[in-house]
Amino acid sequence: MPFRQVLHREWTAFRRPGRLIALAAAALAVIALGLLQSFGNRVDCGGPCPTPPTTADGSTVGDQFWFLHRGLGPYGSVTVRLTSMTGTITYPPPRHDRIVSGLVPWAKAGIIVKDGVRQGSSYAALMMTGRHGVRMQYDYDHDIAGSAGGLGPGSSRWLRLTRAGDTITGSESADGRRWRTVGTVKLAGLPATAQVGLFATSPGDLTLRRVGLGGAVEEVRFTQATGVFDHVAVDGATAGGWRSEAVGEMNHTDWERYHNASGAVEKDGVVTVSGAGDIGPSADDGARPVESTLLGLAIALIVVIVVAARFGARTERAASRRALTARAVVAGAATFVTGLAAVGVVVPAGVAILEGNGVPVQPISLLTGVRVVAGVAAVLALCAVLAYGLGVLLRRGWAAILVALAFVAAPYALTAVPLLPDAVSDWLLRLTPAAGFAVAQTRVAYPQVVAHYAPSAGYLPLPAWAGLAVLGAYTLIVVWPAVNRAPADRPVDWR
Repeated sequence: MPFRQVLHREWTAFRRPGRLIALAAAALAVIALGLLQSFGNRVDCGGPCPTPPTTADGSTVGDQFWFLHRGLGPYGSVTVRLTSMTGTITYPPPRHDRIVSGLVPWAKAGIIVKDGVRQGSSYAALMMTGRHGVRMQYDYDHDIAGSAGGLGPGSSRWLRLTRAGDTITGSESADGRRWRTVGTVKLAGLPATAQVGLFATSPGDLTLRRVGLGGAVEEVRFTQATGVFDHVAVDGATAGGWRSEAVGEMNHTDWERYHNASGAVEKDGVVTVSGAGDIGPSADDGARPVESTLLGLAIALIVVIVVAARFGARTERAASRRALTARAVVAGAATFVTGLAAVGVVVPAGVAILEGNGVPVQPISLLTGVRVVAGVAAVLALCAVLAYGLGVLLRRGWAAILVALAFVAAPYALTAVPLLPDAVSDWLLRLTPAAGFAVAQTRVAYPQVVAHYAPSAGYLPLPAWAGLAVLGAYTLIVVWPAVNRAPADRPVDWR
């Protein structure tokens, strides 16, 4: 019998009302819970809500700092000496009862060339950081390491940015005579007159509070960085003087209002710049990732496992390899179509509802959106085939269901909340079939941004392709012996 006919026969056997109703219920759970969550989230700012900064390609970024600046023509440079860098951290643990002096690791003070003062515009900056030495960063995602170490008593760091059209070169020096190039970058479309000057900024102090069985939730506190500069020189400046202003909102905290305002002060050739915020990719700007609309995915996964495992357990012992293969294909294909329909509805609809309710959503490309929708459907299909294979091997539906739930559904559910230690959650999503759900991840971890990079915060340890490969490997390990233990198909007698 041709394999196409075998498939048709097994599809006829699969499409019993109970199974089709169960798959429809799984799809409805994904859609209903996702839409209910989207409708239930609303932001009311009493007027237009502030929107996070975005770049020309729509990426959400962090762009908040104090900027003392002036115009710079197509060719020129800015040179400064940074003599000290200090900071303030408000109410850190363990007692949260005092304000301390100190710099968070990615506090920044230095010089910057920027396409105006609009948040999200192109830039290149050379800076001293709290704990990562000198860095050259540009256009938010890019980071180049300079010399290590910081500033100490009696030591200083000279910094220079040189512009030649769209090309920016960053250099550093310990004495102002011998210079070392940190990096050379191109800022496409930089206007004839850019803004150049001194800046300071400092992201929040991130600490983790233990909850559950060792899980963690984030706590962020206000910080401020202050850089002291002298020997400020600009070659190639355009007409007009220096301007001091905040890029993004500033001076709204009690510390800034009553103790040390963010801003720039010049006295006797010494410029002191204080600021708060960050310039770089945005790891957590309060915007929802698109995968947050998949609240009902865990329920759908359980339903799919139960249906497929029972389908496998009811396979006749005398079934041939082709019949077993056809049944696995039918179970996977039916689940894939179910997942594709459910996720294809809830993701765009949920995002539209959230945005209509004023809730910011992290923008993604069309290709990423397709990967999430098709990838989640593929993961559900592979989980169904895995559960089917367990049913065939164990011959008992309840045993196959328990094993599949323990190795697929349980790790996925437990790591989605801050219950287990982050390291345990990471390894569960590396070593179990639940690794496949990495296909739904759209958040990106950046080494130059401090954030809680843990599964409970939406950061899975494997890239999409690797997670799918882990799940695929488990599925093959289970299904291969399940199919090959069956007798081979009898040869056709053509006489």
